[in-house]
Parts: sequence; C-alpha cells; structure tokens
Amino acid sequence: MRVLTGLQPSGALHVGNYFGSIRQMKQLQDNSDLFIFIANYHALTSLRDGKALKTNTLDAAINFLSLGIDPNKSTFWLQSDVKEVLELYWILSSYTPMGLLERAHSYKDKVAKGITANHALFSYPVLMAADILLYDSQVVPVGKDQIQHVEITRDIAIKFNNEFGDVLTIPEFKVDEIVATVPGIDGAKMSKSYGNTIYIFCTEKQLKKTTGKIVTDSTPLENPKDYSTCNIFALAKLFLDESGQDELKERYKKGGEGYGHFKIYLKELIWDYFEPARLKREYYLAHNDEVRDILNEGAKKARAIAAKKIEIIKDKVGIL
Repeated sequence: MRVLTGLQPSGALHVGNYFGSIRQMKQLQDNSDLFIFIANYHALTSLRDGKALKTNTLDAAINFLSLGIDPNKSTFWLQSDVKEVLELYWILSSYTPMGLLERAHSYKDKVAKGITANHALFSYPVLMAADILLYDSQVVPVGKDQIQHVEITRDIAIKFNNEFGDVLTIPEFKVDEIVATVPGIDGAKMSKSYGNTIYIFCTEKQLKKTTGKIVTDSTPLENPKDYSTCNIFALAKLFLDESGQDELKERYKKGGEGYGHFKIYLKELIWDYFEPARLKREYYLAHNDEVRDILNEGAKKARAIAAKKIEIIKDKVGIL
C-alpha cells in the first residue's frame, strides 16, 4: 500500500504536530510504502520571504529526520526537487472545473482570515492533486480540514480517467481522530494560530514556562481532582502507556498534590520523551550537507516514479 503525505515547512514544531501527524508517519513507514515530501511550493501561498522559506525548509527536513522519519524506510524529498509535479499540475488544471475549486472551503476560510486572494491559493487543491496522483498514491493521511482536498483530487482523477482510461489511481483519505484531540495549554486544539502550543525543540526553561501556563480549575491542593477534565492529564496521557496513565489517575484521585506538581511532572515527561530527538537534531544542524544528501536521494527515488508517470499522462493528452 502506497501512502503519501506532504508537510509544509511552517516553522517550529509543537506537540500537536508530533502526535497528530509525525508519530503516525513513523508507524506507517514500518508497514507501508511511505512517501513523504516537504511542500515548499505550497508554502509560497502563505510565506513571501524567500530567505525565511529556505531556512524553514531545511529546518523542517532536520526536524522530521530528528523525530524519526527514516529515509531508509520511506521516500523523503523536497517537493521542488521533482519538477514533474508542476507539469502535472498544469495538465490537471485543464481537467478541473472552476465550480469544483469555487466550492473549496479552505480557500474561503483563508481569504476570510486576511490572506491575499491569488491564483496559487485558489488552485492549491490542483497542486495537491498533482502531488498525490503523480505517485499512484493509494492512501493520503489528512486532518479533517483537508478531507475536501482529497475529495477534489478524486473528482479530478475520475474526470481524467473517464476521458483517457484508468491512468490515475483513485486515492482514499485516512483521518486519525487523535489530530483533533491534542489540546493546547488552554484546552482548545493545539494550534499556532491559537497561540496555545508547546514547542518540541524549545529550551528546558521555555518548556517549564509554557507548561506552567496550562489552564486548570481552582481545586485546592489537598482535594482529589478530576483527571478527565484536566488539560494537564489530557497532554500527559499522550506520553504514557496504560499503566502510566493509571498511576497518574490515582494521584489525581488521592489528592494532596496541586496542579503545580502535575505541571512539573508533565514538563519532565515531555523533556525526557524528546531527548533522543534533540540529540539527533544537534547532529543534523551541524551536518547540513548530509541532510541535503538525504533529500537528494529521496528526490531521485521519487523522480524515477514521477518521470514514468508523467510520460504516460503526456502521451494521453497529446504532449510530445
């Protein structure tokens, strides 16, 4: 089963990114044919600072490698290193009804939030379709807000196939419910736009400060506490096995500890959990050439598939 996912180089990663996406990728690379790319063309719709985009792109590669993306188990590359995706993007544009894109809620939501309307933002789903269809992807893991984009991909592929035969693989989307259940320090879904994130690669001092801001109720220190409604517990359980969760529940029920104690416990959990990733990140930061070599090798693997696919498609539509 070929699984494909794209990740924008959007800056520092937080705990929600890891448990909502990256951890699932680590599991998928062990039992599927996993394709992962850094979507730097897509990032142009929201980032206009060229220097920052270059920096973010390399940082993204370093962060994903540090957190467990294994180039020996998956195909990991930079979107812009496989030019065939732009060829397919244009070809698919010729088979994409305007009405299909006009119904895309992501475009409307972004414009409503103040992002400048332009063609790239409007046609974003077509480039995403090219990303997916170029590699005969069968499954695309997405958050709930991206389901419609995969549905648009399916519509475009079906329209193309109706005209030229079974050329394009029709993908399915896969939604992991945990994406919507990683809370931020205020209890809402963890998101940079909400300012409620816990960053993975911050300093220990910064982590202590952030976890110290987690919103709790006013239950006195000596009283038992309700773990089921506690933001600290909701985050801590992500890092614990069943036994560890049961032990923490008992501490809540027993009383005698304040939320401050649980915040310190959570901080230690997070710090210890990501220690191996921090060490790997230090290595990759000092060996940028090795990171670029990894991306180049991934691009070669991806391009070998893309080149064959685009030739089939170009032949069908009449491009010499």
